[in-house]
Amino acid sequence: MVRVDQAGEYGATRIYAGQLAVLRPNCPESRLIARMAAQEERHLKRFNQLMAERRIRPTALQPLWNVAGFALGAATALMSEKAALACTDAVETEIDRHYGAQLDAIGDSDPELAADIAEFRAEELEHRDTAREAGAAGAVGYPLLTAAIRAGCRAAIALSKRT
Repeated sequence: MVRVDQAGEYGATRIYAGQLAVLRPNCPESRLIARMAAQEERHLKRFNQLMAERRIRPTALQPLWNVAGFALGAATALMSEKAALACTDAVETEIDRHYGAQLDAIGDSDPELAADIAEFRAEELEHRDTAREAGAAGAVGYPLLTAAIRAGCRAAIALSKRT
């Protein structure tokens, strides 16, 4: 679980880096994304710490998530500010489902990990809701765009579990 979560948080930081590289620095969406990116960095730092403490190796696909995350972020930001927000909406919707399933699986067996996941899940839901409130659904092709991104997230999670 920790390996998959670390990979996901790493991917999220790369998505936001791609978006911030493209978006105008002072646009409202850029400020929102910068705040969310800072939280994702904190999540990543915590999962990196847990991996070191528990002697867990990162996924072998981390170099792919580096490039794919940045490319997804940059591509959605190039489409529009609303498409960048739709990306956040889609990713965080899948992460909510993923973290929820993990919390169910953990139960009472690992209170420390469960507490981290529950805290981060709440922040990811805040990101999703912030993106929606800022107009994510106004992106051109929103249903198709978010469906494709959500499918990609599910594939990335599945692959990270195996490698």
